Amino acid sequence: MLKVLGVDLGGTYIKAAVVDEKGDIFWKKTVETPVGYEAVAETIAQLALEVIEKHEIAGVGIGTPGSIDHEKGVVRYSPNLKWRDVPFADLVTKKSGCKTYIENDANAFVLGEKWFGAARGCEHVVALTFGTGIGGGVISHGRLITGHMGIGAELGHIIVEPYGPLCGCGSRGCLESIASASAVARLARQWLVKYPGSIMLKMVEDEERIDARVVFEAYKKGDLLATIVVEYVSDAIARAVGAYVQFFNPEVIVFGGGMAKSADMFIPLVERRAPLYMMPSFIGTYRIVKSELLEDAGIKGAASIVFENLKYGGRGKDGTE
Repeated sequence: MLKVLGVDLGGTYIKAAVVDEKGDIFWKKTVETPVGYEAVAETIAQLALEVIEKHEIAGVGIGTPGSIDHEKGVVRYSPNLKWRDVPFADLVTKKSGCKTYIENDANAFVLGEKWFGAARGCEHVVALTFGTGIGGGVISHGRLITGHMGIGAELGHIIVEPYGPLCGCGSRGCLESIASASAVARLARQWLVKYPGSIMLKMVEDEERIDARVVFEAYKKGDLLATIVVEYVSDAIARAVGAYVQFFNPEVIVFGGGMAKSADMFIPLVERRAPLYMMPSFIGTYRIVKSELLEDAGIKGAASIVFENLKYGGRGKDGTE
């Protein structure tokens, strides 16, 4: 059975694992992310060299933040890593001797769900990662949708509230500005002035320590402010889901990322509200589920980049020879 090295490249840590086609993990390691793309390439190459002493791997897959030209293996722009036009796949290949593939981390996430997670066996998938920001990926007819420049499917930046909160991208009212984990915390802190009796203050004492986890814990306990925040955020997600369902007609919509640990609380709210924002013909055509990968989503998603390329390598964008 084929094994590959999946690498989840983050601004703070590099997480790597040997993964087979069933999603089983045979080796795992986490190291700090060094400064500079040459140093990062060297670190990943050393991890690959360490692995091949014990495992035969078919390639290295790297999920990384930013705009990626996956066909050329180039990181076009990554604000998190402060890289621009870096031929990263070639660098790692030359240093390790292993064929290397790279993909945007949100695209890697949806591929991981297709190969190993909640979207196994599905040909039409939308996946969202709720963290500091919101990333997303789309699979249609079994293939990843990336657009003509490879940078499409920025699902977190669909406008759900015109003239709403300012987003880091410069627009206002993006889903990310309302429903990311950082946005949930920001909303709760802003609205505390109206609800000074919120139990969230008793839970953390200092309002600056209120994060999304605290908001959802308070929501479970029936706190009014937390309830208002969660319902407001869920409605924003529902508006986005309504658009995605009409754009892509997915079988399944997968919620992942750190906030997905609380997805059992907000998925029912989204499911109730989403039909308000779509044509009747789309109601009931999809499922919303929580990621099955969670802590291993990054590395399994990265591993799936290799399996996807091995499956479709040498083919045109439509999958033909």
